Amino acid sequence: MSISAKKPLAITMGEPAGIGPELISRLWRAREQLALPPFVYAGSAIALKAVDADLPLNVISETDAVDGNLDLAGNRLTVIETKTPITTVVPGTISPENAQAVIDAIDSATSLALNGHISGVVTAPIHKAALYKVGFDAPGHTEYLARLCGLEDNHSIMMLAAQNLRVVPVTVHVPLKDVHKHLTTERIIHAGTVINHDLRNRFNIAKPRIAVAGLNPHAGESGMIGMEEATHIAPAIWALRDNGVNVTDPLPADTLFHADARENYDAVLCMYHDQALIPVKTLDFWGGVNITLGLPIIRTSPDHGTALELAGKGIARLDSMLAAIRMTADMIAKSNQRVEK
Repeated sequence: MSISAKKPLAITMGEPAGIGPELISRLWRAREQLALPPFVYAGSAIALKAVDADLPLNVISETDAVDGNLDLAGNRLTVIETKTPITTVVPGTISPENAQAVIDAIDSATSLALNGHISGVVTAPIHKAALYKVGFDAPGHTEYLARLCGLEDNHSIMMLAAQNLRVVPVTVHVPLKDVHKHLTTERIIHAGTVINHDLRNRFNIAKPRIAVAGLNPHAGESGMIGMEEATHIAPAIWALRDNGVNVTDPLPADTLFHADARENYDAVLCMYHDQALIPVKTLDFWGGVNITLGLPIIRTSPDHGTALELAGKGIARLDSMLAAIRMTADMIAKSNQRVEK
């Protein structure tokens, strides 16, 4: 799938009372200094005005965006306004009546990306508890985007990226005591297959090298400290290799993430949440990026939450949102390099 690098990115509003609108406003004002790619905002103009009353806006509808009325050459941030109106936003204070507009913004940006009107999507953080009150029933952003793309929830895969490190957890928000129950050979095969495909097609890596972390200390030590490596992980590795995926045997996680080790692979397939996220956050706590693999569109997100306690104060750090925008632009460019070969 060729993605037009001439089309802008879309950044979704996220929770309007969180730090998303503020980060978007500040980055748009600094867009030339930071050499950012063109982007539009999918969300409520009121959320932006709540944190930056003087921000110049070009407010349009999704239909206008389809017609190409994005005004990227002008000196205004184009806002693709939500179908559900917002009347009031108080930074730091959740308003349940704004929840549907949050969903609208995600829907619009995804639809525009699927139909080629924008080149990729960066999503600001959402507050899931607020969305559940209006019927949102997806486990999270990643699964909801899969649904919007016509896929099963578990088709999309979460990758976290930081300085020279990409990790994918096979299980995500699962209590540690239950990880072994959710760690199936089929899930490992699916994750490895998607990683291999997207490293090739989204990152232009011709022959991806995927390291596989063991579940247990010392990767089970030949069954002395657990059997999951033999019963669940090894069969997945054999199946992946049969399908041409370059994966290692299960490796001890405590030796996988130092600088020399990171030279030997392009991504690590981890077995559970903290095994993947601790090294990323240790290497680059402020600048990590959440990337969704397995979708027909490019989507990234900053690796932080809504930070309600910081909203409206002008002190939230830009690092992760900035990194997400740059990562999206890089993935678009590399996707097209791959297509052109």
